[in-house]
Amino acid sequence: MTEHSAIRFILFDLDGTLFDSAPDLVGAANRLRTRRGLPALPFEEVRTHAGRGARGLIEVTLGLTPDDEGYPAIQKEFLDDYQSHCCDDSHLFDEVDALLNGLEERKIPWGIVTNKHARFTTPIAEQTGMAKKARVIVCGDATGKLKPAPDNLLLALAKTGFKAEETLYVGDDIRDAQAARHAGMRFAAAAYGYLGLANDVTTWQADWILSSPLQILKENQGEF
Repeated sequence: MTEHSAIRFILFDLDGTLFDSAPDLVGAANRLRTRRGLPALPFEEVRTHAGRGARGLIEVTLGLTPDDEGYPAIQKEFLDDYQSHCCDDSHLFDEVDALLNGLEERKIPWGIVTNKHARFTTPIAEQTGMAKKARVIVCGDATGKLKPAPDNLLLALAKTGFKAEETLYVGDDIRDAQAARHAGMRFAAAAYGYLGLANDVTTWQADWILSSPLQILKENQGEF
């Protein structure tokens, strides 16, 4: 790996990286089925699609795509339901509290850049306490361009004054890797997240592959 500047700032994806949102996403998706007289699908079967957002969850639970008639109303039903339940059973991944405390002890600021819209991100960040600690939180509706576009990552830099070459982005989806590369940041793949559908994380050109959140601190202390 080529020589880099020291890492002075870390940005995280939210779902599948810091926050295990699958319990409430799967719950909202299965309620689409039960309201239509269909049996709920097994949690693990749906969980692997959690990183695909509303489109992926509606497809796996009802077999519908945006081209199908009535799709916008179903998407709204799903999103409104999820908004009402997004903090019911979901939680930070194990070790995330310890990771964020460790960054604070090392005086390394961090933030969140997520494709999740503000109406879901804000209550999650507030309930988990991350809203008070994060240097910046950029939601999916901030620029109108979602990852893999780098726009929201670049907005986070603009808001904080850090440079891309001194920033690490951590995420669990190939779109996160692509966005980081487009923004000129280093990237760590959260292999403990929602990789399920066929993603071979070794092909993402990640600088690090993490089996747990704390691995960022345990294995890369020389980078900070």
